[in-house]
Amino acid sequence: MSKPFYFKQFTVKQDQCAMKIGTDGVLLGAWTTITKQPFATLDIGAGTGILSLMLAQRSHAEVIDALEIDERAYEQCVENFEASPWSDRLFCYHADLAEFTEEIEDKYDLIICNPPFYNEDYKTENTQRDLARFQDAMPFEHLVASVSKLLMEDGTFCTVIPFKEENKFIALASAVNLMPNKITRVRGTLNSEIKRSLIEMSFRESAIEINELIIENTRHDYTKEYINLTKEFYLKM
Repeated sequence: MSKPFYFKQFTVKQDQCAMKIGTDGVLLGAWTTITKQPFATLDIGAGTGILSLMLAQRSHAEVIDALEIDERAYEQCVENFEASPWSDRLFCYHADLAEFTEEIEDKYDLIICNPPFYNEDYKTENTQRDLARFQDAMPFEHLVASVSKLLMEDGTFCTVIPFKEENKFIALASAVNLMPNKITRVRGTLNSEIKRSLIEMSFRESAIEINELIIENTRHDYTKEYINLTKEFYLKM
């Protein structure tokens, strides 16, 4: 059984969720720009609810909505929201992204998503984990199409994807008028290959701000940049 994950201001139970707390989610939640304080945020494919909880800690957003299709993950997300200091601002919908996009009339000024992106051909025996991990549960085309309908005209969309999918993702997003404004490429160590791309998008075309983030100097010796990004959350940073 997975133990709860303790952050500085909240605790995340994860025993009912296929996708456990990982570096990708924490990075995305800490990296997402909120200089223009959002009023309403949406976390697509919430899992444990970690991204919404991080946004609640970082922002004054009055509406922090999350969306989760898997029933057990949805129930755990609700439990984590209710146990947090910001339960009055957090709400999780148990719904499919397509039906949610059709039915909801509100739009959001910040949308965040840590999508499933294992599109390899194999599946495991664990259907719940496959749903959380495999891209066919939420294809990138489907994701960006929904975001383009749910995002305010001057809103921001932030996501984390495999670096090898970066060009494809940007091309799919540009087809629905979402343009990259900022990209941070993530390496585990200085000499390892780039694994992830953190991407900020909007309907506004601009020069793309591109940089790199290295997580560790050596095993468990974290870089100053990574510590500065995550120290408000991790207990030991």
